[in-house]
Amino acid sequence: MMVEAGIRQRVLITAGAVGIGRAIAEAFVDQGAEVWVVDVDEASLATCPPDWHRNCLDVTDEAAVLALFQELDRTWGGLDVLCANAGIAGPIAPVEEISLADWRRCVSVSLEGAFLFARQTAPMMKVQRSGAVVLTSSTAGIFGFRHRAPYVAAKWGVIGLMKTLASELGPFNVRANAICPGPVEGNRMERVLEKEALIQQRTRDEIYAGYAAGASMRRFVTAQDIAGMAVFLASDAARLVSGQVIAVDGNTENPESSI
Repeated sequence: MMVEAGIRQRVLITAGAVGIGRAIAEAFVDQGAEVWVVDVDEASLATCPPDWHRNCLDVTDEAAVLALFQELDRTWGGLDVLCANAGIAGPIAPVEEISLADWRRCVSVSLEGAFLFARQTAPMMKVQRSGAVVLTSSTAGIFGFRHRAPYVAAKWGVIGLMKTLASELGPFNVRANAICPGPVEGNRMERVLEKEALIQQRTRDEIYAGYAAGASMRRFVTAQDIAGMAVFLASDAARLVSGQVIAVDGNTENPESSI
């Protein structure tokens, strides 16, 4: 995607008020972009800088997503980058203990939300014949993980969605890629660690060490690591990078080491 000198990228980020999404928004702003963040957490949205566009909505609400894009089109007249980042951890339990309601909620937020935003983004980018779509998957979209069936299924689905977008949109000079974070430092991962510790009857620190040991670099990644990759994928430096599954994980070698 070529951006003319002096033209600011217009970037839409889902789940953009906290965590990885917030880091992505800040990284794009640091590069001179305009950002529009959506999040279900109204309190966190209120902490965003006043010059950020923002909407409080559930990414699975089809009518709300349509209304957002109508507002965005009136305000910006187009979109250069979609970062479909929203997702939830879902239940952490053996598959036979997972309710259908919990399965559906996890898949709906993590996969259907990305679909709803991509569906509205595609025609805008086709018309302008430029753009970049960056979907947040996970190393769970590459490997299977015990006790995480809905999350894993959703993140594998995100990769399939991305591959299809790259194929459909490529002739219009629009790129699509998926970032697969490894375990990311932060509150969300802390909740996962606590649940895993309870299931396995181990300490939080033991579970943390197990996750870290699963990667050859023996560390967790940060939200800023993911944000840096998102900015790169939306830049002219990545103008021929499309349809790619890019892990930012310190090289996961043994995803089962923490189980």
